[in-house]
Amino acid sequence: MKFWIYLLFLLVGTGPFSLAQELRVLDYESQKPISEVQLVDKKSKISTSTTVEGTARLSVFQGKNPLTLSLLGYKSKTLSWEEIEASNYLIYLETSSLTLATTVISASRWNQNEADVSGKVRQLDSEWQDLRNPMTSADWLGSSGEVFVQKSQLGGGSPMIRGFSANRLLYSIDGIRMNTAIFRSGNLQQVISIDPFSLQNTEILFGPGAVMYGSDAIGGVMVFETLRADHENQQLKGNMVSRISSAYSEETFHADFSYGKGKWAFVTSATYFDFGDLIMGKNKGHASYLRSTFVERINGIDQEITNPNPRKQVGAGYKQVNLMQKISFKASENSTIDYGFHYSSTGNIPRYDRLIERKDGKLRFARWDYGPQRWMMQQLNWKTTKPTKIYDQAKITAAFQFFEESRIDRRVGNATQFERVEKVQATSINADYFKALFQSQFLNYGFEAVINQVNSKGQSVNIFNQQVATTSARYPNSTWTSWAVYANYVAPLSTKLKMQSALRYNINGINADFTNNLAYYPLPVVQFKDNYHSLTGNLGFVYQVDPSFSISPQIATGFRAPNVDDMGKIFDSQPGSLLLPNPQLRPEYAYNAELNLNKELVGTLKLDLTGYYTWLDQAMVRRPTLWNGESELIYDGELSQLFSLQNGAFAKIKGIQAGFELALSRQFHLNSTYNWQKGVEELDDKSKSPSRHAAPAFGASKLRLQGKKGTLELSAQYSAAMPFEKMPQEEIGKPAIYATDANGKPYSPSWMIINLAARIPLSPYIQVNLGVENMGDLQYRGYSSGIVSPGRNFQLSVKGTF
Repeated sequence: MKFWIYLLFLLVGTGPFSLAQELRVLDYESQKPISEVQLVDKKSKISTSTTVEGTARLSVFQGKNPLTLSLLGYKSKTLSWEEIEASNYLIYLETSSLTLATTVISASRWNQNEADVSGKVRQLDSEWQDLRNPMTSADWLGSSGEVFVQKSQLGGGSPMIRGFSANRLLYSIDGIRMNTAIFRSGNLQQVISIDPFSLQNTEILFGPGAVMYGSDAIGGVMVFETLRADHENQQLKGNMVSRISSAYSEETFHADFSYGKGKWAFVTSATYFDFGDLIMGKNKGHASYLRSTFVERINGIDQEITNPNPRKQVGAGYKQVNLMQKISFKASENSTIDYGFHYSSTGNIPRYDRLIERKDGKLRFARWDYGPQRWMMQQLNWKTTKPTKIYDQAKITAAFQFFEESRIDRRVGNATQFERVEKVQATSINADYFKALFQSQFLNYGFEAVINQVNSKGQSVNIFNQQVATTSARYPNSTWTSWAVYANYVAPLSTKLKMQSALRYNINGINADFTNNLAYYPLPVVQFKDNYHSLTGNLGFVYQVDPSFSISPQIATGFRAPNVDDMGKIFDSQPGSLLLPNPQLRPEYAYNAELNLNKELVGTLKLDLTGYYTWLDQAMVRRPTLWNGESELIYDGELSQLFSLQNGAFAKIKGIQAGFELALSRQFHLNSTYNWQKGVEELDDKSKSPSRHAAPAFGASKLRLQGKKGTLELSAQYSAAMPFEKMPQEEIGKPAIYATDANGKPYSPSWMIINLAARIPLSPYIQVNLGVENMGDLQYRGYSSGIVSPGRNFQLSVKGTF
């Protein structure tokens, strides 16, 4: 810890500050204070936000440049210091019929007006989070109608964005990279480790984001910012939430507290989730969706027994706990030191899609669990707004993360249970700097260092005598590194045209030791070490045709460097085949072009349309390989064909994202989103197939009524069908999770559900949320998902605020 503090002091400095005025922001109609209003100096990019009392200290701003005040749901204002002083530091904001551009952080890692970003960014308004009551952060992303979420099991949620998923998307939590060296190309569920109750801001950056975020940011970046310690809050405040839901048999409890005293500020959050076995709907169903039988061990024998309620997905439930603690110390008027601690742990999570697999008409697995999924993060951040010759603002963040995941499986009638445990220690440091240049130009730049240490073990357990034996590990013990420098430059070319360009140079390294598997695999290599160099960039423009219409073209590149899962995972995927490491594996690259159109009509209708095309080159796919000139070798007494991951395949994705927002009045809002994507990818044998992660067309529509007595939202979520003729080859091989058409072929049916949610304030301190999800009790399963979605689900939550 002393080392990090010394390093931060070395990189950043502190100093005195001058201005000490306090601004107060009120709602024009209600005269009540407005919290979370962003105050941004567009020239220096220094920003702050208002407290729950609607106040903000102006001492953070250098000089007296104009300030822009913005918040979703309100009309933005840009005021000079003379205007602020003339108002006696009391500003009123008027509500907006439409959701106007606000401040986003995902595009450049600094606060930036959304209207100045050439790429597509969506900010999820946290005001509606408690209204929609998402079960997990994956569900919160899905509620946007712009992210498709796949679920292999209830304790899961793998986002799909623009035809990409898993390790071709990137997660950022409080500015820290969450992706590790064992993120796989198959569906992931790490996003559920993020507590939705602890979120303060959520943004989705669509398309390649590699310049700012590095490897994996090909299809998009999901940026999560959790609750911040507030120095303006000098008293104890908090929230407590209790929630139940019928289809999930759920019991959830949450509490968060914030407190400030002098130079110190604190925020604490804790949540406990308990989900039972999920109950599917009953209308317009498919016989293959029902959980007709399940395996239970009776008198020491695995038996397949009849499920008395086939709509109850036995073996789906799980528990989870999330903790968060943040401490902020105001070292001076222009510098703060922040410490953050996050912890998440689940119980065992049954992998439902494997539990329903059959062989010769019988269930294959007696048990298939993901063991406890644990995530811990500690971070130390220093931020200064004291300008120097090379920067006006700087923030340095050092972080340490620990991840643990495991797999536990046993086949029906087999006494041997296999258990594999993976642990990753991730250390990182990010240094980000911002410098305002002449004539409203600015430059932000920085460097990033990431080190992942992977430890993998395997064992087998005899369930009769509990005898334990060592078995093959999933991965080699490895170290994966990333070192990068990057810069982003923004300049107005005219009063109507702005340019944004960025560049990143990245060196990734991997060092793998396969000795933990030598006893089980005849490996061609024991030690493996390599480095990969990547250069990526983007160029975009924002052309403001008039105040109500903008055109934003952008080209961008992204990359994904081979990680431990890509080159180090050794396994016999099926009898007669063996996957081996490939020392020649290199990064894959994405090239993206898009055009964004935004139009506002008569102040009541807002339209946005995006068209994009992405080419993934040198994609990593499994193909036949040679070892010592041979294409086969004897493995476990069986002649096995050899494979390895190789560069050479491609994928191309094209799509359209469209949306509109209509303000019928100040109280009535209607908005809708629609996403269409089509992808083609090259397979192992060089044939072509529809892209696995290009979901069928999907979207959401929401009609919201907001008044003094509460808020009511009627919403619809929908997905087009995926007929057998358009099914990806890999999905055709998973008949257990799909319906069958008239020809007995697997396909994914279309579906639409209607939801109703209400938020009712009973007093200034008590709020009740009521909801009905899937009002029609439709029996449906999302594309590529293992678990069937919930049937009619009644929700009730009570929130207390003090």
